[in-house]
Amino acid sequence: MSRERGAVQVTNATRGTVVGTTIYFAATWWGRAKGWLGRPAPVEGEGLMLSPCKGIHMIGMNYPIDVAFLDKEGLVVAVYADLAPWQRTRLHNNANSALELPAGTLSRTGTVVGDRLSWEEAV
Repeated sequence: MSRERGAVQVTNATRGTVVGTTIYFAATWWGRAKGWLGRPAPVEGEGLMLSPCKGIHMIGMNYPIDVAFLDKEGLVVAVYADLAPWQRTRLHNNANSALELPAGTLSRTGTVVGDRLSWEEAV
């Protein structure tokens, strides 16, 4: 996975749950375009933060993922659970980034629209 920045741990501050322990950033055009393409499905704890990002597509993907769109303050503005291969999200004008996670993560952590996510350097 791209290590454009070091990995961070993402926490749902609203629910007190850990969303991911090894979340990488994709902040370049190429990093965002490549995303998970050509890689195995992420496992629990892994994820990718695409920034800036207002919408994603799953063209060329072979497995579903969960996606949470966040505004600049880390507020969840939209969620897509089990987004299937070849689908896409709508554009979210109030989004600043998209957090891509293994399918089932949003449900497991109780993450919903309105929650606030925070991140710190992974240990």
